[in-house]
Amino acid sequence: MPASGTEVANPVGGKRLRAHVIAAALPHVPFDGWTDKTLALAIAEAGVDPALARFEFARGGLDLLLAYHRARDRDFAERLAALDLEGLRFRDKVAVAIDTRLDVVAGEKDAVRRGVALLALPRHAPEGALALWHTADAIWTALGDTSDDFNWYSKRATLSAIYSSALLYWLGEDEPGFPRTRAFTRRRIEDLMRFEKAKARIGANPVARAVLSGPLRLLGRVRAPAAPPRRDLPGWYAD
Repeated sequence: MPASGTEVANPVGGKRLRAHVIAAALPHVPFDGWTDKTLALAIAEAGVDPALARFEFARGGLDLLLAYHRARDRDFAERLAALDLEGLRFRDKVAVAIDTRLDVVAGEKDAVRRGVALLALPRHAPEGALALWHTADAIWTALGDTSDDFNWYSKRATLSAIYSSALLYWLGEDEPGFPRTRAFTRRRIEDLMRFEKAKARIGANPVARAVLSGPLRLLGRVRAPAAPPRRDLPGWYAD
């Protein structure tokens, strides 16, 4: 039964049910983490069907965390779409996108910290990598990336490294508006741009092109997946 005074939401299932359970769970996460205990409390307080909720969060607290992470990626995409990025250099658009993704969870830092700690455990490394990849993909997609070759992978791998380091820096900062994290993010992006310029110079060198012709031909055959990878994993949803 839901806690006294709690209105029964009774969503049928899917995204609505997950949203209700996530909202009910967030006050408990700083104290109990992303655990089965938190999930049980959230199910009771959200007033949802326990059987449906257990189906949606089959792996307990871990699936609850992954659903929360994906929901915030969607929130980020909606918020970024409302911003006017016209006239910004592309590197600045990437920086604003990372800032915006962190802004989305600015009031939930304890929940994010507990999530990072859980996904850092060796047994959850695949889920942690997938969550990070999904955020990088959400950022590139929101910025209008249309690559369908090896660049699809390299862009997301590079941004995953930048975002993960920015996230860890952000978790250690207490300043309102996280100005040090913003400055750190921009330094990392500048480092990346210098690397890209160096790579372009190598590509323009005829000797280097000849040496790398074989590997480049192989990479040229790589294509992006028709859909985001591994959507079939528990805790990841098409909506």
